[in-house]
Amino acid sequence: MASHGDFRHSSPAGAPGRQRSQFTYRNFAHLASYTTSCPLRVVAHIDLDAFYAQCEMRRLNLPDEQPLAVQQWQGLIAVNYAARDKGIGRFHEIHEARKLCDNLICQHVATWREGEDSWAYRDEPLVNTDKVSLDPYRLQSRKILSIIKESLPANLQKVEKASIDEVFLDLSAHVHSVMLERFSELSKPPPYDDPTEKLPMPSISALDWKADALIDVDETETEIDDPDWDDVAILIGSEIVRDVRIAIRNTLEFTCSAGIAQNKMLAKLGSGSKKPNGQTVIRNRAIGRFLSGFKITKIRNLGGKLGDQVVQLFGTDSTNELLLVPLEQFKLKLGDDTGVWLYNTIRGIDHSDVNSRVHIKSMLSAKSFRPSINSIDQAYKWLRIFVGDIYSRLVEEGVLENKRRPRTINLHHRHGGQTKSRQNPIPQGRPIDQTTLFDLAKNLMNQIVLEGQVWPCANLSLSVGGFDEGVTGNMGISAFLLHGEEAQALKRSSREVTAEPPLVHPPGKQSKLEKRLGIQQFFSARTERSQDDDAIIEEDRPSPCDGHAQPSGAAAYICERCRAWFDFPEDLQCHEDEHLARDLQQEEERGNRAIVGRSGGAHASSSVPLNANVTARSATTAAASRRPANKAKQKTESGQSKLKFS
Repeated sequence: MASHGDFRHSSPAGAPGRQRSQFTYRNFAHLASYTTSCPLRVVAHIDLDAFYAQCEMRRLNLPDEQPLAVQQWQGLIAVNYAARDKGIGRFHEIHEARKLCDNLICQHVATWREGEDSWAYRDEPLVNTDKVSLDPYRLQSRKILSIIKESLPANLQKVEKASIDEVFLDLSAHVHSVMLERFSELSKPPPYDDPTEKLPMPSISALDWKADALIDVDETETEIDDPDWDDVAILIGSEIVRDVRIAIRNTLEFTCSAGIAQNKMLAKLGSGSKKPNGQTVIRNRAIGRFLSGFKITKIRNLGGKLGDQVVQLFGTDSTNELLLVPLEQFKLKLGDDTGVWLYNTIRGIDHSDVNSRVHIKSMLSAKSFRPSINSIDQAYKWLRIFVGDIYSRLVEEGVLENKRRPRTINLHHRHGGQTKSRQNPIPQGRPIDQTTLFDLAKNLMNQIVLEGQVWPCANLSLSVGGFDEGVTGNMGISAFLLHGEEAQALKRSSREVTAEPPLVHPPGKQSKLEKRLGIQQFFSARTERSQDDDAIIEEDRPSPCDGHAQPSGAAAYICERCRAWFDFPEDLQCHEDEHLARDLQQEEERGNRAIVGRSGGAHASSSVPLNANVTARSATTAAASRRPANKAKQKTESGQSKLKFS
């Protein structure tokens, strides 16, 4: 980090260049309060390089130049950069990869095994008896997150865990405090006590960007000798991030890349620009030049259905060409909210907040069986594995110290194309252990078996959710009959609405629901994949889509929901079962919030939040929860909820 002295050998304020800054005293004050529209705002995105592969490299104590790929069954889910230099990618089959690199190490992920109580690394994992475990990667992810938080002032940090290997940082308040220390002119009151007065120019003539990759300015812009305050702010942000990355490397030997910019969208694009182990700075004056090099589908939240729709409607994927489209055309073809959002996005405008949420809200463990299982004894063995998987994550979340604990446990069972589900509360007032969870899971399984027609079973999934923070004492039944502020707090702690990919309508044929929800419908809970291709969805849960690369053969099967490719229809069915298990879990969680909170659910905002996740299904579920209770035709047992299936 540059010393304070670097800023004192500088040109005086008002020396060659502009007499006053383009920024005001009010802009500087807003920097301290994390105002998302502040033009001096500094946001960083830190992205671990080939994270799964790095985890295995560190575990096996291998040198960085050793080519390694992480294997899941017969596919590759992560490839380190030494292997990528040999031409190996995630789309390659293992035998093809070995032909390209004869010293390639293919390390299979750890697995849980039927009848065993813990996960392990195995020489020959079997798809019929084993279940993939991502616990080793979750553990490293938590260590890295801890280092990041320890590297920043406790009272000046805003950290959002975007996925298992991605973190957003809003450094604005931290940068504000450093600027006050280094520049005495910023601590003086504005002339005439008017916050709209322009700041003096920074008392510094040159900035030392060290090893950062600095994006060139647009051809219409010119470099100036004296920087303005936005350049100074983002320089300080880059120093902070550089120190964080060094701390991660020195402590855990992991490398990561970073992007530093004015907002989340630009910072994420920047972190993928100079991989591995690079740091990219996008100054405000360089935004136009930076975005001109990207296709529209590479921008955050435009990599899916919405991006495809934009390309189809406007006949181009070029950001530069879309800049020529008038705002009214965007609004006409995409609706007012989506049109305005897209118009701003391609110009680098993004006011989405960095959410300080590092805790997951639910945990799921699932398995699709090929062949199906046919007895309750087999089901019990797998439930024990699910419990072990979930409990190990609960321990890391602080369940032993009573910092966090789930309220409910859910079981989903699939047989003959039909899915049954059961849910029970987890007893409060006593510690949670594996025995308790296993007994609850068996009880739910027994309820399903009593109904008959449950074998053969094609899929089982177990989940816990509705986490409480710092639960103490025996809450009893009152914990489930909340009112007022307590109910609102529970709703906030368990809010998790996940969207399915939206339907894309032809121009002028948007559904009524789509027009009402606007852009929110396009954003799913799944995080956009980084250019490093190793990110998974947020909330620390593995995606059913991870690890499935496009096959080279012509006879491929495609998941219509996430576009994952499979060689065999059985693999596709297994994959779709996992989608279904997640859908059912999310349906139940939304239903529980409606019942416990006695509310109709969250309303869509009239603004354009990038993190909103609303779909026709969630809207229908929320509407159903608002119906009067006397209209229900069937009763549910205590602790259970009814689900409707198409």
